Amino acid sequence: MVHTTLTREEARTRGMTLAVHAREAPDRPCIVAPAGDRSFGELNRAANRLARALRRHGLGAGDAVALLCSNRAEFPEVISAVQRSGMRLTPISWHLGADEVGYVVDNCEAGAFVADARFAGTAAEAVRQAPKASERLAIGGAIEGFDAYEAVLAAESGDDLEDPELGGSMLYTSGTTGRPKGVYRRATRPAAGGLGTEIPRTARFNPETDMALCTGPLYHAAPLALNLAMPLAVGLGVVLMDGWDAEETLRLIEKHRITHTHMVATMFQRLLALPDEVKRRYDTSSLRYIIHGAAPTPVHVKQALMNWLGPIAYEYYAATEGGGTYITPEEWLTKPGSVGKPSPGEVLEVWDEDGRALPPGEVGTVYIKAPEVGRFEYFKDGDKTSEAYRGDFFTLRDMGYFDEDGYLFLTGRTAELIISGGVNIYPAEVDAALLMHPAVDDVATVGVPDDEWGEEVRSVVQLKPGIAPGEALADELIQHCRARLAHYKCPRAIDFDDDLPRQETGKIYRRLVRDRYWRGRAKSI
Repeated sequence: MVHTTLTREEARTRGMTLAVHAREAPDRPCIVAPAGDRSFGELNRAANRLARALRRHGLGAGDAVALLCSNRAEFPEVISAVQRSGMRLTPISWHLGADEVGYVVDNCEAGAFVADARFAGTAAEAVRQAPKASERLAIGGAIEGFDAYEAVLAAESGDDLEDPELGGSMLYTSGTTGRPKGVYRRATRPAAGGLGTEIPRTARFNPETDMALCTGPLYHAAPLALNLAMPLAVGLGVVLMDGWDAEETLRLIEKHRITHTHMVATMFQRLLALPDEVKRRYDTSSLRYIIHGAAPTPVHVKQALMNWLGPIAYEYYAATEGGGTYITPEEWLTKPGSVGKPSPGEVLEVWDEDGRALPPGEVGTVYIKAPEVGRFEYFKDGDKTSEAYRGDFFTLRDMGYFDEDGYLFLTGRTAELIISGGVNIYPAEVDAALLMHPAVDDVATVGVPDDEWGEEVRSVVQLKPGIAPGEALADELIQHCRARLAHYKCPRAIDFDDDLPRQETGKIYRRLVRDRYWRGRAKSI
């Protein structure tokens, strides 16, 4: 049984939006995934069953649920159950080791831990650090010490909850040093304004005809929000990829007539690198909206993508902590390289080291004003929270500038800034120049120790398949860069790497690349 009385607005404020779609179109495809599909009706019933099971085991509003799961239908089932139970969900990266997973499960104070049997060893070991997570459910197979998810749900009613209460989530930020930090909000931020307004306005979702493709891992903030939560909230079905592949992306777009998706810059590069005959093999005409962010995209890469697929690439600047800006393809074509203007209700400023706002054209640190309601804090860590704020503003440690028309351009991160002979050099600018060379697949430019200059510019290049590294190619790449940038910005040397370290989103872990050169030496940031 589904609610017949809840309006859409009432459902939204009580975590029951999915139930409304289940009432109106129960057989519409909701999730399409290698591990199993769900209609809206099926997913809604599973969410009700799980919500009742969690309550039966003593969890209630305000309690936490941790989830370690691949891209499969049970992931949104758990989200929806928590959202209508007043609980708090923490998705966990399955790239983490058992000790790291155990830390997050314990730190978020989870009373329940739901884990995918694909990660059975990690989950079984992790719970030893998290004794409070007494309710343990295993998805898709057995995990030692866990009950079977399917059996637990089968014992409960799939009817809609009579007393739903809006829940929330607390994601943990990734980092290359120290423990992950839970980004916690004591109150739910109003939905009006920001990307929550900009994206639906420009995406023009139509649940009768549209379908979304999830390209990234759902435990990550951007795929979770933009590839899953937002499409489901408006009644679109979602195709989940279990690991990303360039040609498979094109195949799924054609097969399911995908209209909307979220990607990162590395995915653009991999798609563009496909042979022309592969690109022509698939019909991508249904695709009309790609949203991307996470890292600035080199101008020539985004331009090439839109030359191929049309002006359909929309860009945002934001993070788990908040944000940000938004730019349409039409705007970007007049302001290439920009990440847009602040979204409605958002205030962004560029400051110098003393906290003074800088005029247009001057590079500084980008600061974002925290909202009055729903300000983030780092869970159980007042010191780190205090460090993140300067008055009412916080920073993601990105450097950039506004132009005279109010468009924001990012130049890099403060932690990545290279200072050579007292001159600031922004690695993203060097990367973008090198990525224009036909031999370069990807690159990370870093500052390496130099006794005379403090730091020397060094680029670590990953070559395209079939191209061999060598001194002659390194010299060619340096000259290629010097033809496009001031010489002081260009690498003094080129190193080659077969597989640059990456985050799960596809972004290069520049810090890990840099640390190879600074190991044993201190570098102030």
